[in-house]
This record gives sequence, C-alpha cells and structure tokens, in this order.
Amino acid sequence: MRTLNVSKITEAVKEMCIEANHFLAEDMREAIQDAAGMEESPLGRQILEQLQENMKIAGEDMIPICQDTGMAVVFLEIGQDVHFEGGLLEEAVNEGIRQGYVEGYLRKSVVRDPVFRENTRDNTPGVIHYSIVPGEEVKITVAPKGFGSENMSRIFMLKPADGIEGIKEAVVNAVKDAGPNACPPLVVGVGIGGTFEKCALMAKAALARPVNKRSEIPYVRDLEKEILKRINCSGIGPGGLGGTITALAVNINTYPTHIAGLPVAVNMCCHVNRHVVRILK
Repeated sequence: MRTLNVSKITEAVKEMCIEANHFLAEDMREAIQDAAGMEESPLGRQILEQLQENMKIAGEDMIPICQDTGMAVVFLEIGQDVHFEGGLLEEAVNEGIRQGYVEGYLRKSVVRDPVFRENTRDNTPGVIHYSIVPGEEVKITVAPKGFGSENMSRIFMLKPADGIEGIKEAVVNAVKDAGPNACPPLVVGVGIGGTFEKCALMAKAALARPVNKRSEIPYVRDLEKEILKRINCSGIGPGGLGGTITALAVNINTYPTHIAGLPVAVNMCCHVNRHVVRILK
C-alpha cells in the first residue's frame, strides 16, 4: 500500500493546467507541421503556417495558445493500492485547477449555474473522471476543453442494423455540420458502444490519445483511416476556408453494448487539442 498526500495532486494539476494552455503537445506540433506540408490549398497552407507561428510565440512569450483556455477536464487513473491522505481528492484536484488558472493568468470561463451564469472567477469546478486500475501509481491527464469545438459534439443512438456504414456516415456528417465552427483542422474523438453516457466519455478520452497512435483493433484502425480520409475530402479545410486538411486524426474507442443499440458519440477538438499527462510514482 502506497500513501500519497493530496497536495501532490494539487501541485501536479496546477502545473499541468498552465503547461497545457501554453505549450502544444508534441504529437499535435508534429501533426500540424506535417499537415502544412501536405495541404494542397495555398490559403489552407498559409493558415497552417500561421498556426505554427502562433504556437511558437505562445511558448516563447508565455501567452495562451488559444484565448479560450477551456473548462478543465481531468482524468485520474488511480492504482488500487494507493491511499490518499491530507484531504479530499476531488477538492485537491479543483484546488490545482484554481491555482493554475489564477496564478497562470488564464481566462476564467466557468459559471456556477448553467442558467444564472455567475462566473466562479477561478475556472472551478473542473470535470473529473476517475478509474481504478492495478498498481500504486496515479496517472493524471489534464485536457482543458474550449467550447467552440465542444458545442459541436453529437451523440447518435443508431440501430444495430446501421452497422459500420452508419457509423461512418454519422461521424462524417457531424464534422460537416460543424463546418468552421470547431476551428479546424480538428482531432475527432469517437466513442462507439456502451450506453448513452459511456460513448460520450469514450469520445472525450479519445481526444487525449496521441494523434500518431492508432487503435490496436484492426477494424477500428481501418475505420479511423477511412473516416479521416472522408473528412478530408469534405473541402472544409483549415479555418473552414477550404482545403484538403480538415482533420489531423480520428481517434476511436469502443466498448461492449446492448443487443438493441449502437451508441456513437463524436467529440471534436480544435487544432490545439490540449492534453498533458503525468504519472505520480
């Protein structure tokens, strides 16, 4: 049994919120660089080059890579042999978010009530997802999510008879419906299976998978490639101004489901697709 003081969680989350909002993840940096070399539209290529320049300036001058610094989404994979002390885990995570956004001078975008809209002034609370795994490590993923792309999310409760073709059509149509609103080039997270809420959670988690890492399931890997190809044939392009690179990757997660259903969730993220991962050993 390993004992871990929750102050370590707070410290890590604080640093990760600041890092995620100022520095593009390496997989995303490489993907945008590659996209600039492949984009066939001169205007699209110019936009991708401008995005790279923006990322460079953000890192050098410690300016957020996007003005929408998002609502903090935190995934915690907790080893079952870890015992926390020093306070409540959820409070520790939210304290890390608070410190990160206040001390990092990041935009505070969270409102206390979805109807009455009073700003909490410290970007808390975050959205926290927990899973218990073997071992005595804690893996933290911080993925601040802006709402230009979040608002384009979709869930489709397909019929089993819709099959793979129905899945392809649903995902591609969701991206086409979003058009420029999700700030392409995109990373498209997809969850297939489970229940209404499970597929949405899988789609969100899929965004944090490195864009250069494909599914280990052969048919899912093929599905990712085919849907990406179809999305990039849509002509939406960088910034929604036309081109051949509308998405940088399609990441799909799957889960068993009920005999009567085929839930599919689509969660898009803009070109920054912020995600930072740390393991507390």
